[in-house]
Amino acid sequence: MADIELRIFTEPQQGATYDDLVRVAQAAEQLGFGAFFRSDHYLAMNSDGLPGPTDAWITLAGIARETSTIRLGTLVTSATFRYPGPLAISVAQVDAMSGGRVELGLGAGWFEAEHAAYGIPFPPLGERFDRLEESLAVITGLWETPVGQRFSYDGTHYPISDSPALPKPVQSPRPPILIGGGGKKRTPALAAKYADEFNIPFASLADTRTQFDRVRAACTSVGRDPASLAYSTALVLCCGKTEDEVARRAAAIGRDVSDLRENGAAGSPAELVDKIGRFGELGASRVYLQTLDLSDLDHLGLVASEVMSQLR
Repeated sequence: MADIELRIFTEPQQGATYDDLVRVAQAAEQLGFGAFFRSDHYLAMNSDGLPGPTDAWITLAGIARETSTIRLGTLVTSATFRYPGPLAISVAQVDAMSGGRVELGLGAGWFEAEHAAYGIPFPPLGERFDRLEESLAVITGLWETPVGQRFSYDGTHYPISDSPALPKPVQSPRPPILIGGGGKKRTPALAAKYADEFNIPFASLADTRTQFDRVRAACTSVGRDPASLAYSTALVLCCGKTEDEVARRAAAIGRDVSDLRENGAAGSPAELVDKIGRFGELGASRVYLQTLDLSDLDHLGLVASEVMSQLR
């Protein structure tokens, strides 16, 4: 089995302060996880979400200054939330603040209620994908334009005229871009054109294999080596040394142990190694462990000591 990198993935809209997130990011860094990622949502799902949402890129900017080695990113930023020009500036700035550790996950947006709750326009699905595609073209175009040259883009939604295309990110030619999801046509095509990593979260092994194959086929059709992409998944984390510990951690996040075992990364460390290894056999080189109880840092310690070492 090839090496599989474990990354920590948080859902702060479910209820987390900035301080909670810093503690988890610093613990993840100290324990050797490859990255700290967070969702980009403004409304909780099935919870009160107290004390309320935190902004993804403001959070990552702060964490960039409070960490030194761990990579930082979004799974995934909603293209509906931010114009691509200002987003390119924000992400380039956080890249500088982190010394070149940022990765941008970008998606079309899907959660209509959060748009309504904060006055964000929510166009139909086809238009959201059109806007996502233009956003990817604009962001990569701005970042990759050589210093001293100008960038223009004849977009329907985001026309760009004579931009100085500044600032540049620290990473060259640009920070890695992650595209994910289960869409059958446009998602694989966008991944083949723009992504450095493709992610399908919370999917079965069969569905993951199918979607990875779609992305590989999309790469081949545009003359790109499918192996030039990293492939990844995301799984809900619930690990314990004993059955009682697994049950306690499942209860803390309001989930059923048997469901987590089937659909997540749950059970003993050995069970996690086996489950993650099966995704590795499909080509996944990274697994994002969705960590929902942000107060349980011992959980991360257990995975680092008992699971991570067996995946290298």
